[in-house]
Amino acid sequence: MKNPRTMALLYLVMWQERGVPFGQAWKGFDWATMDRLHEKGWISDPKGKAKSVGVTPEGLKKSEELFRKNFAL
Repeated sequence: MKNPRTMALLYLVMWQERGVPFGQAWKGFDWATMDRLHEKGWISDPKGKAKSVGVTPEGLKKSEELFRKNFAL
């Protein structure tokens, strides 16, 4: 995977709203990387005026896995 740390860092800027089955994350990362994450089905389409993207259940699982692998002690 190219840029695995970006997906791991999404875990840090992610939140979940009550009643919503997926997470949200700020999209302040490189656009090409965000497009790749969208192509993999881990986030919603980053194009648009919204300042955040939806994170799919698969994306949430992957982001937590990569966060623990890259940053956990």
